[in-house]
Amino acid sequence: MLTYRRYGRLPGAALGLGACLLLTPVGAQQPQAQAQAQRAAPAPAAAAQAAPQRPPRPGITTPGVKREIGAITPVGVFPVPGNPDWQAVTPEAVWVTSGRRSLVGRLDPKTNTVAALIDTAQRPCSGLVAAFGTLWVPICGDPEKPETKALQRIDLATNAIVATLPVGPALSEGGITANADSVWMLSDMRGTLSRIDPSTNRVVADIQVPSGSSVVVLGEDQAIWVVSTEHSVLVRVDPATNLITDRVPVGPNPRFTTVGGGSIWTLNQGDGTVSRVDIATRKLVATIEVGVPGGGGEIAYGEGAVWVTVFEIPLTQIDPDTNRVVKQWVGLGGDAVRVGHGSVWLSNIRQENVWRIDPKQL
Repeated sequence: MLTYRRYGRLPGAALGLGACLLLTPVGAQQPQAQAQAQRAAPAPAAAAQAAPQRPPRPGITTPGVKREIGAITPVGVFPVPGNPDWQAVTPEAVWVTSGRRSLVGRLDPKTNTVAALIDTAQRPCSGLVAAFGTLWVPICGDPEKPETKALQRIDLATNAIVATLPVGPALSEGGITANADSVWMLSDMRGTLSRIDPSTNRVVADIQVPSGSSVVVLGEDQAIWVVSTEHSVLVRVDPATNLITDRVPVGPNPRFTTVGGGSIWTLNQGDGTVSRVDIATRKLVATIEVGVPGGGGEIAYGEGAVWVTVFEIPLTQIDPDTNRVVKQWVGLGGDAVRVGHGSVWLSNIRQENVWRIDPKQL
């Protein structure tokens, strides 16, 4: 995921909290032509100049695993202006944020078109979750004005913003989740996990978790799992009591997290590994070498695999049966990924598009 420190406030960024701009659907570009252009074109100058120095990303050295991202021909390429990033998948759509343009894009998987671009408050960030008939959109706001942080709700049927809550994300690289009766989000770096009642749009509990926590997910056990980048630990919160029940040490500086195959998977920015925690035993069962240290990136589970993305190595496929990387693509693109509608959806932030990839063709 894109860290917003890379970008200053842009002219023309939307400031209103209730506006909704719906644009005419935009057809996805021809996949082969657009993919070829992406392979050949350098990253936009502004983004390249703003990007911080990163540690080397060696990737995997296993023979036969690495290949060029240009070897993939996407089945759809969706132009999204700005910096398409965070995603959420619903039965009717794939949703993607563009923080620099203060937009949320709605992608139609049936027609492979951009069905709508929805104007949000300033700088949507830190994940998306669809629950209770709405898309929940954390808002980073103006970095010099903490009071502009917020949480917005977009109606899944009408694309209209229906509520703006005065609680915002802890930081731009984070996450948000929902269970049967609440929405959960880290709201500060001190370790405050805010539980929000969707019927009242109010915070009903602030739960203390380890400081430096940023990402929260719903486990297959219906518990809330929170990862602390600062303390390199994964904690389990029982939603019935709002208490921490377990603490599981994982790899260094874990950030992005996904759920699947009876496990919680963390992408560890400290050394570029992936940690696998068994939900039933609540123990670390595998540490997988991926070779992608440094900031940004994301991880997702689906279509029988774990998928990791970072700049320079936009897609890595991990086999959960063997806990090994089986394929890894290098080149331009990537930094956010989700799985749904039989496809892998890859946000290419610097190329201003989203790829739809058929995993059966990989």
